[in-house]
Amino acid sequence: MTSLRIVRLANFVAPSSGGLRTALRELGKGFKAAGHEPVLIVPGERADDRDTEQGRVITLPGPLLPGTGGYRVLTDKRRVARLLEELAPDRLEVSDRTTLRWTGKWARRARVPAVMVSHETADGVLRTWGLSEGAARRAADALNVRTAHTYARVVCTTEFAEREFVRIGARNVVRAPLGVDLVERHPALRDPGLRARYARVDESLLVTCTRLSVEKRPGTALDALEALLRRGRRAVLVVAGDGPLRPRLEQRARERGLPVTFLGHVSDRGALGALQASADVCLAPGPAETFGLAALEAMACGTPVVVSTSSALPEVIGSAGAVAADHGEAFADAVDMLLELPERERRETARARAECFGWSTAVDAFLAAHDATVPVRPFVPGGVA
Repeated sequence: MTSLRIVRLANFVAPSSGGLRTALRELGKGFKAAGHEPVLIVPGERADDRDTEQGRVITLPGPLLPGTGGYRVLTDKRRVARLLEELAPDRLEVSDRTTLRWTGKWARRARVPAVMVSHETADGVLRTWGLSEGAARRAADALNVRTAHTYARVVCTTEFAEREFVRIGARNVVRAPLGVDLVERHPALRDPGLRARYARVDESLLVTCTRLSVEKRPGTALDALEALLRRGRRAVLVVAGDGPLRPRLEQRARERGLPVTFLGHVSDRGALGALQASADVCLAPGPAETFGLAALEAMACGTPVVVSTSSALPEVIGSAGAVAADHGEAFADAVDMLLELPERERRETARARAECFGWSTAVDAFLAAHDATVPVRPFVPGGVA
């Protein structure tokens, strides 16, 4: 087997970030287990270089991006280029379609096959920041044409994410789903004591695990709670996540007397899993999500999810949840519908759907996108390999 040095670059990874950090870690672990040499380069407060379970992780100093609640970016192109030359990668994988797009040209000059991973739709993000649909589409098309031309391949995690590249006629797009840890996340994490900490027996416990930033639309979860309370539904909301919108959301909850608990970033993955498993319904209101790892983790814990109809999540959750338009009343309708189902049925359906998305499948698809050796795996019933 030929072992490849797969160098991965990512921006917008903060200590409190969730989905992207999880994906990078699990893919790196999978690459390493398959006999390859993964190297991850990310921005941070100070320089660092260490060997980890996901391979070598190199941190370069990067400035904070104002208004993002902790995101940093790699801005020193010369330093990054020098590091790439020193590392001499066999493959390059880039998880930032904006500030790191220049690495595609570097890879071409160095004759290194390069892959760009589309973790979000460009037009979706631009719309959440206030651009009209037409303007967002035009800007996204221009960006995506350059991306598709610069990189050997573009990896999209869902058919939803792939559409904007199909629209421009790109022919170098491949599909590679993300996954969920089906061993670490499971229904047995459900904890009656934890549930009782946040909700009474006669109350429905809603949970949202998301970054509290504009593009994630966390306010929709509060809108949904408010709508449910108006209808007489006894419900409480727990918010796991941090970000620039947190002070505004906390103020709103106080002013309106909403039963919301803000936990901030939950770094303990076991504690987060127990929270997801103990909820009655999880809410994933982000309209620009192209996969939604937090939603998939909740389903692995046996908890159904309400997702935005504007995102890729309807494709991911299948029948293991409900789809809602991007406003509180619609999300409240979806919550009501799910809570009318027998608890055992909705929990078993959620887990069964999550079992379609083991990380081994994701690792194999990403390695195939790199034309790298894919390990031969034994069949394991239940899809937990």
